[in-house]
Amino acid sequence: MGRFSQLGNDLHSGRRSIDFVGRRWYLYAVSAVLIAIAVFGLSYKGLNLGIEFTGGTQYRVPVASATQDDADALRTAVVDSGVEGVGNPIVSTAGDDAVQIQVEALSLEDSATVTEAIVAAAGISADDLSQEDIGASWGRQIAERALIGLVVFVVLVVLFIWAYFREWKMSVAALVALAHDVIITVGVYAFTGFEVTPATVTGILTILAFSLYDTVVVFDKVRENTAAMRESRKSYAQAANLAVNQTLVRSINTSLVALLPVGSILYVGAVQLGASSLQDLALALFVGMAAGTYSSVCIATPLLVDLKNTEDEVKLAEKRAKARQRAAADPYASVPNFADDMPIHNDPGVEPPSSR
Repeated sequence: MGRFSQLGNDLHSGRRSIDFVGRRWYLYAVSAVLIAIAVFGLSYKGLNLGIEFTGGTQYRVPVASATQDDADALRTAVVDSGVEGVGNPIVSTAGDDAVQIQVEALSLEDSATVTEAIVAAAGISADDLSQEDIGASWGRQIAERALIGLVVFVVLVVLFIWAYFREWKMSVAALVALAHDVIITVGVYAFTGFEVTPATVTGILTILAFSLYDTVVVFDKVRENTAAMRESRKSYAQAANLAVNQTLVRSINTSLVALLPVGSILYVGAVQLGASSLQDLALALFVGMAAGTYSSVCIATPLLVDLKNTEDEVKLAEKRAKARQRAAADPYASVPNFADDMPIHNDPGVEPPSSR
Protein backbone atom coordinates (compact mmCIF):
# COMPACT_ATOMS: atom_id res chain seq x y z
CA MET A 1 0.00 0.00 0.00
CA GLY A 2 2.95 2.30 0.63
CA ARG A 3 4.10 2.06 -2.97
CA PHE A 4 0.54 2.57 -4.20
CA SER A 5 0.18 5.67 -2.01
CA GLN A 6 3.51 6.99 -3.29
CA LEU A 7 2.34 6.37 -6.85
CA GLY A 8 -0.83 8.33 -6.12
CA ASN A 9 1.19 11.22 -4.72
CA ASP A 10 3.52 11.21 -7.73
CA LEU A 11 0.60 11.17 -10.17
CA HIS A 12 -1.16 14.00 -8.33
CA SER A 13 1.94 16.19 -8.20
CA GLY A 14 2.91 15.50 -11.80
CA ARG A 15 6.25 13.86 -10.97
CA ARG A 16 4.96 10.78 -12.78
CA SER A 17 2.39 10.74 -15.53
CA ILE A 18 0.53 8.25 -17.73
CA ASP A 19 -0.15 9.82 -21.11
CA PHE A 20 -3.81 8.89 -21.60
CA VAL A 21 -4.50 11.87 -23.84
CA GLY A 22 -1.41 11.32 -26.00
CA ARG A 23 -2.36 7.65 -26.52
CA ARG A 24 -6.03 8.37 -27.05
CA TRP A 25 -6.15 6.86 -30.55
CA TYR A 26 -4.99 3.52 -29.16
CA LEU A 27 -7.66 3.78 -26.47
CA TYR A 28 -10.28 4.69 -29.07
CA ALA A 29 -9.24 1.61 -31.05
CA VAL A 30 -9.68 -0.65 -28.01
CA SER A 31 -13.17 0.75 -27.39
CA ALA A 32 -14.06 0.42 -31.07
CA VAL A 33 -13.10 -3.26 -31.01
CA LEU A 34 -15.12 -3.89 -27.85
CA ILE A 35 -18.15 -2.11 -29.29
CA ALA A 36 -17.84 -4.02 -32.56
CA ILE A 37 -17.77 -7.31 -30.64
CA ALA A 38 -20.81 -6.24 -28.62
CA VAL A 39 -22.75 -5.27 -31.74
CA PHE A 40 -21.80 -8.56 -33.39
CA GLY A 41 -23.08 -10.45 -30.35
CA LEU A 42 -26.35 -8.54 -30.42
CA SER A 43 -26.86 -9.18 -34.13
CA TYR A 44 -25.69 -12.80 -34.10
CA LYS A 45 -27.03 -14.17 -30.80
CA GLY A 46 -29.44 -11.50 -29.63
CA LEU A 47 -30.67 -11.02 -26.07
CA ASN A 48 -32.20 -13.73 -23.94
CA LEU A 49 -35.30 -11.83 -22.85
CA GLY A 50 -37.14 -12.98 -19.74
CA ILE A 51 -40.81 -13.85 -19.63
CA GLU A 52 -41.53 -10.34 -18.37
CA PHE A 53 -40.72 -9.17 -21.90
CA THR A 54 -41.74 -12.19 -24.00
CA GLY A 55 -44.59 -13.63 -21.94
CA GLY A 56 -44.74 -17.01 -20.24
CA THR A 57 -46.10 -19.03 -17.34
CA GLN A 58 -45.17 -18.61 -13.70
CA TYR A 59 -45.78 -21.19 -10.97
CA ARG A 60 -45.64 -20.53 -7.26
CA VAL A 61 -45.04 -23.69 -5.22
CA PRO A 62 -45.68 -23.54 -1.45
CA VAL A 63 -43.11 -25.35 0.68
CA ALA A 64 -42.58 -25.62 4.43
CA SER A 65 -39.15 -23.98 4.39
CA ALA A 66 -37.85 -22.85 1.01
CA THR A 67 -34.21 -23.74 0.37
CA GLN A 68 -31.98 -23.93 -2.66
CA ASP A 69 -32.27 -27.72 -2.56
CA ASP A 70 -36.03 -27.37 -3.04
CA ALA A 71 -35.45 -25.07 -6.02
CA ASP A 72 -32.95 -27.49 -7.58
CA ALA A 73 -35.31 -30.45 -7.14
CA LEU A 74 -38.19 -28.59 -8.77
CA ARG A 75 -35.96 -27.41 -11.64
CA THR A 76 -34.96 -31.02 -12.31
CA ALA A 77 -38.60 -32.14 -12.22
CA VAL A 78 -39.66 -29.48 -14.74
CA VAL A 79 -36.79 -30.24 -17.12
CA ASP A 80 -37.46 -34.00 -16.90
CA SER A 81 -41.16 -33.51 -17.71
CA GLY A 82 -40.27 -33.73 -21.41
CA VAL A 83 -42.25 -30.66 -22.39
CA GLU A 84 -40.68 -28.61 -25.17
CA GLY A 85 -39.86 -25.05 -24.08
CA VAL A 86 -39.06 -25.78 -20.42
CA GLY A 87 -35.46 -26.87 -20.89
CA ASN A 88 -34.14 -23.77 -19.15
CA PRO A 89 -36.65 -22.79 -16.44
CA ILE A 90 -35.95 -19.98 -14.00
CA VAL A 91 -36.41 -21.36 -10.49
CA SER A 92 -35.77 -19.33 -7.35
CA THR A 93 -36.95 -19.15 -3.78
CA ALA A 94 -39.69 -16.59 -3.10
CA GLY A 95 -39.43 -15.77 0.56
CA ASP A 96 -39.26 -18.53 3.16
CA ASP A 97 -42.35 -20.48 2.18
CA ALA A 98 -42.44 -20.72 -1.63
CA VAL A 99 -40.47 -21.51 -4.77
CA GLN A 100 -41.13 -19.61 -8.00
CA ILE A 101 -40.81 -21.29 -11.41
CA GLN A 102 -40.88 -19.37 -14.69
CA VAL A 103 -41.12 -21.05 -18.10
CA GLU A 104 -42.08 -20.07 -21.63
CA ALA A 105 -45.70 -19.77 -22.68
CA LEU A 106 -47.27 -23.27 -22.72
CA SER A 107 -50.31 -24.84 -24.26
CA LEU A 108 -53.02 -26.26 -21.99
CA GLU A 109 -51.75 -29.80 -22.49
CA ASP A 110 -48.12 -28.91 -21.80
CA SER A 111 -49.14 -26.82 -18.82
CA ALA A 112 -51.01 -29.77 -17.34
CA THR A 113 -47.93 -31.98 -17.82
CA VAL A 114 -45.65 -29.47 -16.07
CA THR A 115 -48.20 -29.07 -13.28
CA GLU A 116 -48.24 -32.81 -12.66
CA ALA A 117 -44.43 -32.90 -12.51
CA ILE A 118 -44.30 -30.00 -10.03
CA VAL A 119 -47.03 -31.47 -7.83
CA ALA A 120 -45.32 -34.86 -7.74
CA ALA A 121 -41.91 -33.38 -6.93
CA ALA A 122 -43.21 -31.00 -4.25
CA GLY A 123 -45.62 -33.48 -2.68
CA ILE A 124 -48.55 -31.06 -2.72
CA SER A 125 -52.03 -31.07 -4.20
CA ALA A 126 -52.84 -29.31 -7.48
CA ASP A 127 -55.07 -26.86 -5.61
CA ASP A 128 -52.09 -25.59 -3.59
CA LEU A 129 -50.16 -24.70 -6.76
CA SER A 130 -50.55 -21.13 -8.00
CA GLN A 131 -50.25 -20.56 -11.75
CA GLU A 132 -50.09 -17.20 -13.54
CA ASP A 133 -49.83 -16.48 -17.26
CA ILE A 134 -47.80 -13.37 -18.11
CA GLY A 135 -48.58 -11.67 -21.39
CA ALA A 136 -45.98 -10.05 -23.61
CA SER A 137 -47.91 -6.76 -23.47
CA TRP A 138 -46.73 -6.26 -19.90
CA GLY A 139 -43.16 -6.68 -21.07
CA ARG A 140 -43.69 -4.04 -23.72
CA GLN A 141 -44.93 -1.66 -21.03
CA ILE A 142 -41.80 -2.34 -18.96
CA ALA A 143 -39.58 -1.73 -22.00
CA GLU A 144 -41.38 1.51 -22.83
CA ARG A 145 -41.07 2.80 -19.28
CA ALA A 146 -37.40 1.83 -19.18
CA LEU A 147 -36.83 3.75 -22.42
CA ILE A 148 -38.66 6.77 -21.03
CA GLY A 149 -36.52 6.60 -17.90
CA LEU A 150 -33.36 6.42 -20.02
CA VAL A 151 -34.39 9.44 -22.12
CA VAL A 152 -35.23 11.47 -19.03
CA PHE A 153 -31.90 10.51 -17.49
CA VAL A 154 -29.96 11.56 -20.59
CA VAL A 155 -31.76 14.92 -20.77
CA LEU A 156 -31.06 15.58 -17.10
CA VAL A 157 -27.40 14.64 -17.62
CA VAL A 158 -27.03 17.16 -20.45
CA LEU A 159 -28.70 19.92 -18.44
CA PHE A 160 -26.72 19.14 -15.28
CA ILE A 161 -23.31 19.11 -16.96
CA TRP A 162 -24.11 22.24 -18.97
CA ALA A 163 -25.33 24.09 -15.86
CA TYR A 164 -22.42 22.94 -13.68
CA PHE A 165 -19.54 23.30 -16.13
CA ARG A 166 -21.07 25.81 -18.58
CA GLU A 167 -19.59 23.65 -21.33
CA TRP A 168 -21.68 21.74 -23.87
CA LYS A 169 -18.66 19.83 -25.13
CA MET A 170 -18.36 18.17 -21.74
CA SER A 171 -21.98 17.04 -22.08
CA VAL A 172 -21.22 15.47 -25.45
CA ALA A 173 -18.13 13.67 -24.14
CA ALA A 174 -20.06 12.38 -21.11
CA LEU A 175 -22.92 11.09 -23.27
CA VAL A 176 -20.51 9.26 -25.59
CA ALA A 177 -18.94 7.60 -22.54
CA LEU A 178 -22.39 6.58 -21.25
CA ALA A 179 -23.33 5.08 -24.63
CA HIS A 180 -20.00 3.23 -24.64
CA ASP A 181 -20.80 1.66 -21.25
CA VAL A 182 -24.35 0.64 -22.17
CA ILE A 183 -23.37 -0.98 -25.49
CA ILE A 184 -20.57 -3.02 -23.90
CA THR A 185 -22.81 -4.14 -21.03
CA VAL A 186 -25.65 -5.18 -23.32
CA GLY A 187 -23.14 -6.98 -25.55
CA VAL A 188 -21.90 -9.02 -22.59
CA TYR A 189 -25.50 -10.09 -21.92
CA ALA A 190 -25.80 -11.22 -25.54
CA PHE A 191 -22.62 -13.32 -25.45
CA THR A 192 -23.16 -14.86 -22.01
CA GLY A 193 -26.83 -15.64 -22.59
CA PHE A 194 -27.83 -14.20 -19.21
CA GLU A 195 -31.52 -13.45 -19.09
CA VAL A 196 -32.63 -9.85 -19.45
CA THR A 197 -35.19 -9.04 -16.78
CA PRO A 198 -36.50 -5.87 -15.14
CA ALA A 199 -33.63 -6.27 -12.67
CA THR A 200 -31.24 -5.97 -15.63
CA VAL A 201 -32.86 -2.69 -16.66
CA THR A 202 -32.48 -1.43 -13.10
CA GLY A 203 -28.80 -2.38 -13.13
CA ILE A 204 -28.16 -0.59 -16.42
CA LEU A 205 -29.78 2.61 -15.15
CA THR A 206 -27.64 2.33 -12.00
CA ILE A 207 -24.37 2.01 -13.93
CA LEU A 208 -25.23 5.13 -15.91
CA ALA A 209 -25.30 7.08 -12.66
CA PHE A 210 -22.02 5.49 -11.51
CA SER A 211 -20.28 6.25 -14.80
CA LEU A 212 -21.56 9.81 -14.80
CA TYR A 213 -20.33 10.38 -11.25
CA ASP A 214 -16.83 9.25 -12.17
CA THR A 215 -16.81 11.40 -15.31
CA VAL A 216 -17.99 14.51 -13.45
CA VAL A 217 -15.19 14.11 -10.89
CA VAL A 218 -12.56 13.97 -13.66
CA PHE A 219 -14.15 16.87 -15.56
CA ASP A 220 -14.19 18.98 -12.40
CA LYS A 221 -10.43 18.51 -12.08
CA VAL A 222 -10.00 19.30 -15.79
CA ARG A 223 -11.87 22.57 -15.30
CA GLU A 224 -9.69 23.43 -12.31
CA ASN A 225 -6.46 22.73 -14.20
CA THR A 226 -7.52 24.62 -17.33
CA ALA A 227 -9.04 27.66 -15.61
CA ALA A 228 -5.91 29.71 -16.31
CA MET A 229 -3.85 27.98 -19.00
CA ARG A 230 -1.63 31.02 -19.62
CA GLU A 231 -0.46 31.09 -16.01
CA SER A 232 -0.11 27.30 -15.78
CA ARG A 233 2.15 27.25 -18.88
CA LYS A 234 0.46 24.04 -20.07
CA SER A 235 -1.62 23.20 -23.11
CA TYR A 236 -5.21 22.06 -22.67
CA ALA A 237 -4.22 18.48 -23.46
CA GLN A 238 -1.44 18.53 -20.86
CA ALA A 239 -3.71 20.03 -18.20
CA ALA A 240 -6.47 17.52 -18.97
CA ASN A 241 -4.06 14.60 -18.86
CA LEU A 242 -2.76 15.86 -15.50
CA ALA A 243 -6.37 15.91 -14.24
CA VAL A 244 -6.85 12.27 -15.27
CA ASN A 245 -3.67 11.26 -13.46
CA GLN A 246 -4.63 13.24 -10.36
CA THR A 247 -7.97 11.43 -10.11
CA LEU A 248 -6.74 8.02 -11.30
CA VAL A 249 -6.08 6.51 -7.87
CA ARG A 250 -9.45 7.75 -6.61
CA SER A 251 -11.17 6.18 -9.61
CA ILE A 252 -9.40 2.86 -9.09
CA ASN A 253 -10.14 2.78 -5.35
CA THR A 254 -13.81 3.68 -5.88
CA SER A 255 -14.21 1.02 -8.55
CA LEU A 256 -12.57 -1.71 -6.49
CA VAL A 257 -14.68 -0.90 -3.44
CA ALA A 258 -17.81 -1.12 -5.62
CA LEU A 259 -16.79 -4.15 -7.71
CA LEU A 260 -15.82 -6.46 -4.84
CA PRO A 261 -19.29 -6.71 -3.24
CA VAL A 262 -20.99 -6.71 -6.65
CA GLY A 263 -18.70 -9.54 -7.76
CA SER A 264 -19.64 -11.48 -4.62
CA ILE A 265 -23.34 -10.99 -5.38
CA LEU A 266 -22.76 -12.12 -8.97
CA TYR A 267 -21.00 -15.29 -7.78
CA VAL A 268 -23.72 -16.12 -5.27
CA GLY A 269 -26.50 -15.39 -7.75
CA ALA A 270 -24.97 -17.28 -10.69
CA VAL A 271 -23.18 -20.19 -8.96
CA GLN A 272 -24.81 -20.73 -5.60
CA LEU A 273 -28.42 -19.83 -6.34
CA GLY A 274 -28.57 -20.52 -10.06
CA ALA A 275 -30.65 -18.29 -12.31
CA SER A 276 -32.13 -15.50 -10.24
CA SER A 277 -32.77 -11.79 -10.27
CA LEU A 278 -29.58 -11.33 -8.22
CA GLN A 279 -27.35 -12.41 -11.10
CA ASP A 280 -29.31 -10.31 -13.60
CA LEU A 281 -28.73 -7.19 -11.50
CA ALA A 282 -25.17 -8.03 -10.47
CA LEU A 283 -23.89 -8.75 -14.00
CA ALA A 284 -25.12 -5.39 -15.28
CA LEU A 285 -23.57 -3.62 -12.30
CA PHE A 286 -20.24 -5.45 -12.53
CA VAL A 287 -19.67 -4.99 -16.26
CA GLY A 288 -21.08 -1.47 -16.30
CA MET A 289 -18.98 -0.23 -13.38
CA ALA A 290 -15.79 -1.61 -14.92
CA ALA A 291 -16.65 -0.09 -18.30
CA GLY A 292 -17.65 3.18 -16.64
CA THR A 293 -14.28 3.54 -14.92
CA TYR A 294 -12.48 2.86 -18.20
CA SER A 295 -14.63 5.28 -20.20
CA SER A 296 -14.25 8.12 -17.68
CA VAL A 297 -10.47 7.91 -17.86
CA CYS A 298 -9.78 6.69 -21.39
CA ILE A 299 -12.74 7.95 -23.46
CA ALA A 300 -14.51 10.96 -21.94
CA THR A 301 -11.49 13.15 -21.18
CA PRO A 302 -9.50 12.40 -24.40
CA LEU A 303 -12.68 13.02 -26.42
CA LEU A 304 -13.16 16.33 -24.60
CA VAL A 305 -9.62 17.32 -25.60
CA ASP A 306 -10.38 16.54 -29.25
CA LEU A 307 -13.54 18.65 -29.09
CA LYS A 308 -11.71 21.56 -27.44
CA ASN A 309 -8.77 21.52 -29.87
CA THR A 310 -10.78 23.57 -32.38
CA GLU A 311 -10.98 26.61 -30.06
CA ASP A 312 -8.61 29.53 -30.68
CA GLU A 313 -7.56 29.87 -27.04
CA VAL A 314 -6.72 26.16 -26.86
CA LYS A 315 -4.74 26.36 -30.12
CA LEU A 316 -2.76 29.34 -28.79
CA ALA A 317 -2.00 27.52 -25.54
CA GLU A 318 -0.83 24.50 -27.56
CA LYS A 319 1.57 26.68 -29.58
CA ARG A 320 2.98 28.28 -26.43
CA ALA A 321 3.46 24.86 -24.82
CA LYS A 322 5.29 23.51 -27.88
CA ALA A 323 7.52 26.59 -27.98
CA ARG A 324 8.44 26.11 -24.33
CA GLN A 325 9.18 22.42 -24.98
CA ARG A 326 11.55 23.32 -27.84
CA ALA A 327 13.30 25.92 -25.68
CA ALA A 328 13.69 23.43 -22.84
CA ALA A 329 15.06 20.78 -25.20
CA ASP A 330 17.69 23.16 -26.67
CA PRO A 331 18.48 26.03 -24.26
CA TYR A 332 21.04 27.48 -26.69
CA ALA A 333 18.54 27.82 -29.53
CA SER A 334 17.53 31.29 -28.30
CA VAL A 335 21.16 32.59 -28.05
CA PRO A 336 21.79 35.11 -30.89
CA ASN A 337 24.60 34.55 -33.35
CA PHE A 338 27.71 36.72 -33.01
CA ALA A 339 28.00 39.77 -35.24
CA ASP A 340 30.69 42.51 -35.47
CA ASP A 341 28.28 45.28 -34.60
CA MET A 342 26.92 43.58 -31.49
CA PRO A 343 27.32 45.56 -28.24
CA ILE A 344 30.14 44.38 -26.02
CA HIS A 345 29.08 43.10 -22.59
CA ASN A 346 31.46 42.75 -19.69
CA ASP A 347 32.42 39.44 -18.21
CA PRO A 348 30.97 38.79 -14.78
CA GLY A 349 33.06 40.47 -12.06
CA VAL A 350 35.07 42.64 -14.49
CA GLU A 351 34.81 46.40 -14.26
CA PRO A 352 33.89 48.15 -17.51
CA PRO A 353 36.80 50.07 -19.15
CA SER A 354 37.01 53.80 -18.51
CA SER A 355 35.73 56.04 -21.30
CA ARG A 356 38.47 58.64 -20.68
